[in-house]
Amino acid sequence: EVQLVESGGGLVQAGGSLRLSCAASGFTFDNYAIGWFRQAPGKEREGVSMISGHDGTTIYADSVKGRFTISSDNAKNTIYLQMDSLKPADTAVYYCAAGPLGYYLGFYNYDYWGQGTQVTVSL
Repeated sequence: EVQLVESGGGLVQAGGSLRLSCAASGFTFDNYAIGWFRQAPGKEREGVSMISGHDGTTIYADSVKGRFTISSDNAKNTIYLQMDSLKPADTAVYYCAAGPLGYYLGFYNYDYWGQGTQVTVSL
């Protein structure tokens, strides 16, 4: 059974940092793209970043470039999202998801989803 479990969310002041983790099980990491997405109240789910399990290629949304870093530990089947210089606009529920190998941030391409973790950035 494919499972993705996010952790690391919380409340942080603007300018602060958080590191999210996504523990994956039930599939071979190397054969999937893993993405981080977020959804704020009343807004559509948006892609934040993704990493290819095959070659480590990464993609970032323009809104987070230079502030967020995605990484993976394939031995642990865990994906991380280091979030620095956080802004109130980053407040959302953050999800990790797995999809077929490729380089894309469209959420509709991803098949497996975690339950999400709340990130709240205060002024």
